[in-house]
Amino acid sequence: MALVAALAFGLRVLPGPRTIDDAFITFRYARNLLEGNGPVFNPGERVLGTTTPLYMGLLTLVSLPLGGAHAPFPDIAMVINALADGLTCLLLVVVGRRLRVPAAGWAAALVWAVSPMSVTFAVGGMETSVYILLLVSIFYFRLQGKLYTMSFLSGLAFLCRPDALLLILPLWIELFIRLVQRNGLRPALGKILLVSLPLAALMFVWFGFAYGYYGTLLPHSMLAKSVAYRLDAKAGLIRLIQNYATPFFEHLTFGTGIILLTAPLYLFLSAIGILSAERVRPGEGAAAGLLFPWIYFLAFSIANPLIFRWYLAPPLPFLLLSLFIGWTALLGLAKSTPAGIARKSALLFGAIVAGCLFLSLRGWTLSPDHGPERPAPEMAYIRLELLYRRAAEDLQKRLLPGQVVAAGDVGVLGYFLDAPILDTIGLNSAQSTRYYPLPESMYVIVYAMPPDLILDQKPDYVVLLDVYGRNGLLIDPRFQDQYRICAQYPTDIYGSQSMLVYCRKDLP
Repeated sequence: MALVAALAFGLRVLPGPRTIDDAFITFRYARNLLEGNGPVFNPGERVLGTTTPLYMGLLTLVSLPLGGAHAPFPDIAMVINALADGLTCLLLVVVGRRLRVPAAGWAAALVWAVSPMSVTFAVGGMETSVYILLLVSIFYFRLQGKLYTMSFLSGLAFLCRPDALLLILPLWIELFIRLVQRNGLRPALGKILLVSLPLAALMFVWFGFAYGYYGTLLPHSMLAKSVAYRLDAKAGLIRLIQNYATPFFEHLTFGTGIILLTAPLYLFLSAIGILSAERVRPGEGAAAGLLFPWIYFLAFSIANPLIFRWYLAPPLPFLLLSLFIGWTALLGLAKSTPAGIARKSALLFGAIVAGCLFLSLRGWTLSPDHGPERPAPEMAYIRLELLYRRAAEDLQKRLLPGQVVAAGDVGVLGYFLDAPILDTIGLNSAQSTRYYPLPESMYVIVYAMPPDLILDQKPDYVVLLDVYGRNGLLIDPRFQDQYRICAQYPTDIYGSQSMLVYCRKDLP
């Protein structure tokens, strides 16, 4: 088990930080907190733009003795996430043992240790690794019957990402039903209220602080994302099907057509795995926990938000467990102790696991063509982040104190610029959301920058990919009258021709 944890840790330290733009937003919140400005993106603007206050607080605490506001946040986040993923792999092993299918636990742990989907967001500085650790921990302690620990971890998971409710609620509902069946309604209600105290206390403290400090209970970023992006009605469903049908990155080897085979196969295997686990551990939350990927699938398909890549990772450890439990059930492994496993079945299961590991490793590259020249998942691309950093370094030389920079992607710019940032999507700037929704004609891709927002707020600089403004801002004569290009960086990202930096014409 120690070797599996060490493997997971090493494979996350190996690539070095390849930090994603959104992670830099959390870093800026933590840095402002350390500088005495409070948990805000822009000093003086109390906007709750982060959905992960727990991770922000964790980064703040760890960074305090490591340089404070000047700590190397990308490196710190990478190490925290590497440790979290190592612990997750350990938990997957012990969950497999608890469900009496140790082979499935080991298989899920090994695949998760090497999975590009896991490694990418660990080195990307996101909260994903800590969030997944909390989710798997909740499931483990529910299986163990440690309800107070489960309750406390449920509160932490909600503070790490609010969509943790998609695991928490089914587990608590299942627990309540079991208690009613065993003890009756009134004793069940009393027990639920008692064991939910740690969860309720954490949520009460956070909501009290959020309302008192920010004047809201929900992150402003949730509202902003719901109005700023233009999506096809089935965009979320399609993205999720692709993800659930290729948990081992099968498409890299066999092409996207493999989804027609793997989608029904994995649904069948997962169903077999869930039923098998519930038979082994009836009434302990096995089915409710392993159903999490499918509840997650339904919720995000119906809500149809813009599904960022890191939204795809949280259900995968649970999906891997159910798939491998399904395989063990079909091969007869789940009914035997490890010593009594039939040789042929064991060899076949070993071959399946080896194949899954091989397919997952196909998602790695030994020599990335950008960023640190160290082995890394191919999906850990940070071309856009590197371009924004270049623009930030050039822009910092021009900025005067108090000058405002507007952008749609604000993470890198906010981290590397010592300046107020106008978030044109509205995640961290409350005034932006009233300029949405925009006419469909303004969109080239899922996001477009509102011309009236720029013209009303009059930021000193505007940084954008040309596709963000090609059909709107950049052809608006009012904008052309007031702003001029002061820097341009060629790029083909998202179908762009360049990243543009505009400045007001009255600036030198």
